[in-house]
Amino acid sequence: MTTENYTYSGWKMNGFAALFMILMIFAVAIASIVASVNFFASGSAGEVIAAIAGVLLIITSIIMLIGFMMLEPNEARVLLFFGKYRGTFYETGFWWVNPFMSKKSISMRARNLNVDPIKVNDKAGNPILIGLVLVWRIKREGIYKAVFEIDAPTGAGVQSSARMNVLENFVAVQSDAALRHVAGLYAYDENTTANEEITLRSGGEEINDQLTEQLTERLAMAGIEVVEARLNYLAYAPEIAAVMLRRQQADAIIAAREKIVEGAVSMVKMALDRLDDENVVELDEERKAAMVSNLLVVLCSDESAQPVLNAGTLNH
Repeated sequence: MTTENYTYSGWKMNGFAALFMILMIFAVAIASIVASVNFFASGSAGEVIAAIAGVLLIITSIIMLIGFMMLEPNEARVLLFFGKYRGTFYETGFWWVNPFMSKKSISMRARNLNVDPIKVNDKAGNPILIGLVLVWRIKREGIYKAVFEIDAPTGAGVQSSARMNVLENFVAVQSDAALRHVAGLYAYDENTTANEEITLRSGGEEINDQLTEQLTERLAMAGIEVVEARLNYLAYAPEIAAVMLRRQQADAIIAAREKIVEGAVSMVKMALDRLDDENVVELDEERKAAMVSNLLVVLCSDESAQPVLNAGTLNH
């Protein structure tokens, strides 16, 4: 069904015009009753009819007062006529409709949900803590589903807040399920997966898009639109956090060593080439190997090297 099929198209009236009409009916009723004050004295049939009409008009005006409602922006009223759905009223302002219709209030304003970090296993089986922040609202065309597809307190006296609390609980449960599903599709970081594979730490917008897609699919049955969904917390679980930290430190040390060795080899090669090109000294293979060894020790050492001066000749 389209939005137009859900929109209330029955008879309605501006609230102020309806209020003026009810006041006029009430005034006529009072006048009829006053005109029949001599009923008990004269017993005139006309005065009896006037008195009955006045009472009926007063009852009618009181019943008509129930039909008033006021809508603020991004609010709606679901109208039921003795249990039969007659449409949803969206127009803001002060209105009057059939007083025998029950009205269910619903809000279409955006709401935040902060899902506290939960413990799940990532694709590699590592326990992690992951949290989510979600912005959601009820779609205009989804009000029917939000009211009638999700079980909530019923009745004309049920406040909008009670119904929205039920929807918030529904969103929280589905968000938890979607978050667990997405977390299980990806590894935490590159340490446990291939370099080209997306991870929870590096995925960024793609992870958020996947989360939004999952939530949209799960919340569609409640007529809810996902405005934004993104991860707001991501960490290893406490029981493996210390081990993973040492692993990250080891990976960082190895990467640094690789860079140092790569630079040291380049510098040694440059030194040998300069000595050879400028004919500073002629070295045989054995002395070149000794020089390379000494230079690598100096360049790759964590501590400052202590030079040893050789006062002899190359033959000693």
